[in-house]
Amino acid sequence: MKKLVLFAFALTLMFSVNAQVETPQPSPFTKIEQKVGLTDITLEYSRPSMKGRKIFGDLVPFGKMWRAGANKNTIITFSDDVTIDGNALKAGSYAIFISPNQESWDVFFYSDTENWGTPGKWDDSKVAAKASATVYKMPMNVETWTIGIDDLTNSSASIGFIWENSYAAVTFKVPTDTKVSASIDQVMSGPSPNDYYAAAVYNLSEGKDLKMAMEWIDKAVEMTSDQPRFWYLRQQSLIHAANGDKKGAIAAAKKSLEGAKARGNADYIKMNEDSLKEWGAM
Repeated sequence: MKKLVLFAFALTLMFSVNAQVETPQPSPFTKIEQKVGLTDITLEYSRPSMKGRKIFGDLVPFGKMWRAGANKNTIITFSDDVTIDGNALKAGSYAIFISPNQESWDVFFYSDTENWGTPGKWDDSKVAAKASATVYKMPMNVETWTIGIDDLTNSSASIGFIWENSYAAVTFKVPTDTKVSASIDQVMSGPSPNDYYAAAVYNLSEGKDLKMAMEWIDKAVEMTSDQPRFWYLRQQSLIHAANGDKKGAIAAAKKSLEGAKARGNADYIKMNEDSLKEWGAM
């Protein structure tokens, strides 16, 4: 009987040692991956909530450095060199720290990411970039600390910070045009129809050299004339229209419409018909 009791006790002890109670984290971790133009951005941070507390000016004091989240440092990673608030920032990973004030926040990109909270000793030489963000008051409270990568364009985006009834953001620029232009220059020595097409559409979308865009799209259409591509022809019509060549735009749109109807592509049928109506051809 004694041996049985001892065995049961040992078994209970074994299960109590191995068992782990899993509960939700008070400040859940999140990871955001976002492509801006051709640049990859990764953001990792933990998200505390208000839980009835006053945040800015109390839990997060004004004029003092804050880790911009909870637990381990908030970390942002850029795959390319970027520009933040006019300051050059090399590709790599940075801890984000914020010194909030009532009307604006100072946002720091710190090269040492291995801190739990703010560094024990702040080192100005590790500040890779600093930006100022205007604070906007919102008509409602947001319960949980939120960082987002918003206002996306091909060449820029904003890092937005939201908590309580405050919103602030800093804008960064990415080297999309430099990378695309270099890619265009590289492939133009022996470009394929797709290369001409991509280069032409990029120039149109960015308002760059439209005459060059027309030359490239015409070349792409010519190279595929044995098997016309209605999406090429669609862009050809738009590029000719942007260059003031209405006659050429209408001709290309009609060919694109014919191809789209043959393939049963309702989207391109509508887009071409709308353009032809706009240009007075229907």
